[in-house]
Amino acid sequence: MNVTIVDYGMGNINSVCSALNYIGVNNINISYDFNTLKNSDKLILPGVGAFNQAMKSIKERNIDVYLKELVLNNKTPILGICLGMQLLGKSSSEGGFSEGLGFVNANVMRFKNNNLIVPHVGFNQVKINSKSKLYSGFEDDEADFYFTHSYRMMSDENINQSSCLYDEDFIASFELDNIAGTQFHPELSQHNGLKLLSNFIKKI
Repeated sequence: MNVTIVDYGMGNINSVCSALNYIGVNNINISYDFNTLKNSDKLILPGVGAFNQAMKSIKERNIDVYLKELVLNNKTPILGICLGMQLLGKSSSEGGFSEGLGFVNANVMRFKNNNLIVPHVGFNQVKINSKSKLYSGFEDDEADFYFTHSYRMMSDENINQSSCLYDEDFIASFELDNIAGTQFHPELSQHNGLKLLSNFIKKI
């Protein structure tokens, strides 16, 4: 299994690598080189930071062009984590309007309740979509995962999402064919996160 973490200069890459090693993935690349991405069985798009800065870096490295060919045309499985998941959507209002990769019909906006403590940080329950392969083998319909974010993804369409409640329901994860994303950090979510990562590697 050849897994590449897409390197656009932002993200907690070391933590993701450690989690992948723990679940038995030994062939891990960290790269934005097209040939490396093309020869990967799975792609992971991590992310910590601001949406507009991330998209600027992605475009400067032509990663948007590479990912569109590989993910949309070649159907290479990809998992977006936290900001990485948000980047898979159409747009974000963070730092002004910015277009995303547009792989899923969803938009990213700040939590609307100004009285909320933002960022939303810590473990919180995710209401699991039983149809999602990401949660294969989870016995309960809810599981705890670790979040840290100020913006959340919203969609008017069914994108096979699971949800989390933080004053309002927001998309905690989604899965559409070969494209998946988690707003939470599976690499920081202990047993549940490792199980989810394993499901992505084995089942998507």
